[in-house]
Amino acid sequence: MSRVKTHVKKGDTVVVTTGESKGSQGTVLEVLPAKGRVIVEGVNMIKKAIKPSQQNQNGGFQEKEASIAISNVKKVDAPAKTAKKKVAKKKAKA
Repeated sequence: MSRVKTHVKKGDTVVVTTGESKGSQGTVLEVLPAKGRVIVEGVNMIKKAIKPSQQNQNGGFQEKEASIAISNVKKVDAPAKTAKKKVAKKKAKA
């Protein structure tokens, strides 16, 4: 099984470029490379119905993040590092 290369990783700050949540910014909670999807904090919220149980007597609804396509997010640039210019040394002919 080969590893799928992605442009974002867990913990990166990203901005949503297309879709309903366009312009939203958040932190990557999980990357699903096999499906080509990513879960971003506070983006694409869904309401999930919860059945009544021993721990939760009333049941109800729980809001959680759903995944969005990885192609719809762009990494927010961190402060850029200063680029070092390489100077080529010329050899003197003898």
